[in-house]
Amino acid sequence: MEDDDDADALEASLIENLASLDPDEVSQWETFSRLVRQGRTVPDIAATFGITDLKVKRILALGDLLPKIREAYRREEIDAETVRHLTMASKAQQKDWLALCADPDQYAPRGFQLKQWLFGGQSISTKVALFAIDEYPGLITSDLFGEDSYFADADLFWQKQNEAIAARRDTYLNDGWSEVVLLEPGQYFHPWDHEKTPKKKGGKVVITVSHRGEVECHEGWLPHKEARRAREGGEQEETAAKPPRPELTGPMQNYVDLHRHAAVRAAMLDHPAVALRLVVAHAITGSGLWLVRREPQRAANETVTASLAGCKAEAAFGKKRREVLALLGSPDEDGVVAGGNGDAFAIAGVFARLLALCDDDVMRVLTLVMAETLAAGSAVIEALGNHLNVDMGAWWQPDDAFFDLLRDKEIANSMLAEVGGKLVADGNVAEKVKTQKNIIRDFLAGENGRLRVETWLPRWMKFPAESYTSRGGFRTADQWAQVQPLFVRE
Repeated sequence: MEDDDDADALEASLIENLASLDPDEVSQWETFSRLVRQGRTVPDIAATFGITDLKVKRILALGDLLPKIREAYRREEIDAETVRHLTMASKAQQKDWLALCADPDQYAPRGFQLKQWLFGGQSISTKVALFAIDEYPGLITSDLFGEDSYFADADLFWQKQNEAIAARRDTYLNDGWSEVVLLEPGQYFHPWDHEKTPKKKGGKVVITVSHRGEVECHEGWLPHKEARRAREGGEQEETAAKPPRPELTGPMQNYVDLHRHAAVRAAMLDHPAVALRLVVAHAITGSGLWLVRREPQRAANETVTASLAGCKAEAAFGKKRREVLALLGSPDEDGVVAGGNGDAFAIAGVFARLLALCDDDVMRVLTLVMAETLAAGSAVIEALGNHLNVDMGAWWQPDDAFFDLLRDKEIANSMLAEVGGKLVADGNVAEKVKTQKNIIRDFLAGENGRLRVETWLPRWMKFPAESYTSRGGFRTADQWAQVQPLFVRE
């Protein structure tokens, strides 16, 4: 062991103690914390002492306690279950609990009762409000001495508090922070699992919200892995942007592609001249579908399959296809037109049938063949949909599958702002995705006291398509950006 290897010395000291007599958990925390400051990770510490990562994390969590509580735990004045619950409490809650312990006329909850005390109550102190108290339109109650006051309407408090949180988030972003991470209510921020990182090197702001309404902003932190990558990358990697999380998940992108495809090809059926020109373009350039093959319309999962089966555009397309099959004399009313196996006798039979049809009927057949061989999720869909001014609202409305696939809280909040306004969106910014989606549904249905929104299209479904974030990862918008210069209107 090198003389200056402080971390190894700490490990050796603790291992020696463990061999003779297990130190108490507070002593272990003191040593583990020093090891973390020396650069050891949680897995490093766990491997050294032959314990699990979870055990190490639980010991490090003692760092979230006030010193007085840690010392009481060391003296066995507080049991293990109580101290575990206290690690989830804010500093203000810990101080309140210590005050109860010090008052002989008060009862300090412990064990399960402590958990109820921390998370089950709705008595929200005015001290935790981020907003000005005079902006709160509801009733405020005070104790007999007037020293403590509380919000009588918890729902109204959370609306105002969420608006203030949204404003705080916007301020941080305007000040140049790369990202503001808003944790779910009750989710705790563990500094020992992160590394202090300044704003200019990509540090983030983490905002925590307790069940009692307390808000804490932790400025300049990165998870250990991200911080290590930033250090190892040097100057060049510090300036390179981290690949952002795609705006759409795979199934949601598939959902958008298939519904847009269905609407565009249904609309194209009324434009045979356009279809003819597409046929010529396909014949000259070729495509991934022209052998000739039909678009398979593969769905990512059963949810998307069921949604497409009930799609209005698919029903309209099916009706026109049955009419064309009748023109061709096909005995299968529910069959397809394009995508045969290349049998020469079959080709001659179709050719003979087409010779007997007028030009208008042949154009109907040609238009439907073009529609069946139009690739979903392609740049052609964007070019054609914008050229034809396709109104997605006439073919599609948000359904259960759409809301089931919508799982991004930031985007759900932006959609809520579209249907309910920024005030409603800011008032629910910290709510779970499920809650915000339910509010959007209420606006679309005009239920639960919400004013009905008759026509709403997400930006993803419009022509041209638009993104909700600057993260990228929305293939549809990228494809339109590539082909848009080719279709500039005079």
